[in-house]
Amino acid sequence: MAPKESLVLLVDVGPLMHGVLTEIETFCSMLVQKKLIYSKTDEVGIVFFGTEDTNNELEVEVGGYEHVFVQRKIEVVNGHMVEDLQNLPRGTTFGDFMDAIVVGMDMLIKKYGPTNKGKQRLCLITDARHPIKDPDEGTKEDQVDTISSMMKARGVRMDCLIVREKLDGNANKSIVDENDRLLNHFSRRTIAKTIFVGRSASLSGAVRTRNISPVTIYRGDLELSPAMKIKVWVYKKTSQERLPTLKKYSDKAPPTDKFATHEVKVDFEYKSIEDPNKVVPPEQRIKGYRYGPQVVPISLNEWEAVRFKPDKSVKLLGFTDASNIMRHYYMKEVNVFIPEPGNSRAILAVSALARAMKEMNKVAILRCVWRNGQGSVVVGVLSPNISSQENIPDSFYFNVLPFAEDIREFQFPSFSSFPSSLQPTVEQQEAADNLVKMLDLKPSGGEEALLPDFTPNPVLMRFYHVLELKSRNPDADVPPVDRCLKRILEPDSELLSQNKPTIDKFGSQFELKENPKKKKSSKRHWRDRLLTSNDDGETAKDDMSEIRNSNVTNDSSAVKVDKIGNSTPVQDFNAMMARRDSPEWISRAFREMKNYINDILENSYEGDTFLKAVDCLEALRRGCILEQEPKEFNQFLFDLYEKWKNTDLVSFFELVSSKNITLISKTEAEDSDIMDDEAKIFLPKSKPPPQ
Repeated sequence: MAPKESLVLLVDVGPLMHGVLTEIETFCSMLVQKKLIYSKTDEVGIVFFGTEDTNNELEVEVGGYEHVFVQRKIEVVNGHMVEDLQNLPRGTTFGDFMDAIVVGMDMLIKKYGPTNKGKQRLCLITDARHPIKDPDEGTKEDQVDTISSMMKARGVRMDCLIVREKLDGNANKSIVDENDRLLNHFSRRTIAKTIFVGRSASLSGAVRTRNISPVTIYRGDLELSPAMKIKVWVYKKTSQERLPTLKKYSDKAPPTDKFATHEVKVDFEYKSIEDPNKVVPPEQRIKGYRYGPQVVPISLNEWEAVRFKPDKSVKLLGFTDASNIMRHYYMKEVNVFIPEPGNSRAILAVSALARAMKEMNKVAILRCVWRNGQGSVVVGVLSPNISSQENIPDSFYFNVLPFAEDIREFQFPSFSSFPSSLQPTVEQQEAADNLVKMLDLKPSGGEEALLPDFTPNPVLMRFYHVLELKSRNPDADVPPVDRCLKRILEPDSELLSQNKPTIDKFGSQFELKENPKKKKSSKRHWRDRLLTSNDDGETAKDDMSEIRNSNVTNDSSAVKVDKIGNSTPVQDFNAMMARRDSPEWISRAFREMKNYINDILENSYEGDTFLKAVDCLEALRRGCILEQEPKEFNQFLFDLYEKWKNTDLVSFFELVSSKNITLISKTEAEDSDIMDDEAKIFLPKSKPPPQ
């Protein structure tokens, strides 16, 4: 089977590289480990330069090319390559990266000749700080042109990984600039990419260790109107990389059977409830959907008849300001819209539309069906992506937007509603501001740390490492986290030490107390109170304190109340307020409690329901303060007074006043327009509370 890719690793192991060889070992071994999992037919060769010894065919055939050591010729990937790359030699001399490139090209030419075109790649890893030799004829630029022509003719690609954290005083800047210019010259003359890595922690993500062929998810028209369409192709721009799928493995085959697949086949049998020994055949089985306590059967024919089958299309619904689409609206992975390759009219149309949207700060809303009979319609936002390179056309990024059912509205009280004692002081706020500024991952004049493009997934890296160890020794223990992963998972120790005074000052501004664990009984106490009588004389202040200081969740073990009953209205109201499975429960609890208070007052006989109404009014007041909805209670209390003040129920308000039930003041809830002195006066007589 022909390899998908033939790769030659060219690794600088000279003295100046010793400080980062540990990270290079992790990167190179990870590259081969991924090939063993995803591309086991790929072929890899390994070349070291900067070694004391020399081992390459060109040195024997034509001379020169010293200190270039071919560790492994090009062959199918195997575990021995991983071992070689996990134990890189520490060279004693300075290598010539141009010699290493020529040796790598020579290996590819001798291995494949004119075949395997477009599937060959060189990966050069060096700091490019040592001068290269002058060629026998011409200039160094001429040498680069000659090598580039050979690479282009044979479809050889090259990744140049320049690992250079900081230039010390011993570095010759003119030599470094010349080497960078030569490597960039490769990028202009052939299919080569030069990547500068300023932090060793970013090394593992600098070069893609797994090649994924781009596949379009849509090819067709971007329909602006029935009379105006643009030919576009749509690709995935980002996609979450997951762990490899685990497969079932059988060890029943004889060890001597070299052709055993060890495959495990899984089969399911469905048996009747009435007769457990009877197997139900597929033609007698039907799928059903839960609808309350019953199951509604729906056959495949019925499902096909009602299933939505839209036609393949991408249609423009309209434009809106970019500020109207929040970042947290994005639902799934990002796609990229590009004009149809080779279609000059499509390229021009996409560029004109993208630049107009960028200039006007607009985004487009699209309705997308990627294929016929997809079964679902995607509505998303199209954002312009203006290219900074002349040879790459403008494009669009596409993000899926949520429907109404996808949005989760959670009501949380504002921090501004807290009393002044819980607000930060000027000194505390200044200390917090300084902490944020000093711990910036992009210091002035430096490279930003943990860039997404250069930060690999530490979970995947850890998995590949453990998998490689288990392949050699099934009983191997899980190793400790290596230094490369710690730089991703843990705070930068150097950054923390540099900003220790700022961190200490931040800590000194706040009083830290141990948060004792509450006993389980204290949690159950509040939940029990939701479902038991509240006629024990506890004050509203005690209730509010317990509500704010407890951390009660509406779990599956609690009774879910969905309406206020006549027997325990206060407990039913509190239970509805405690529910968080939908934002509608709060407003529903308020509405039902107000209706209940009105009902029992209307049906009162000689004040027999006054005490229950007062208890309900107290509960409603506590709930409105908790949810920071003071106007909800204040307006209701005023309306209640206006409705009954001239009737025989006026004595009810005397009872309310004796219970010290007042309007909610601004001290209790920030959104209230009632001052403390106004709240003490029972109900304004002339006008309702301000709205």
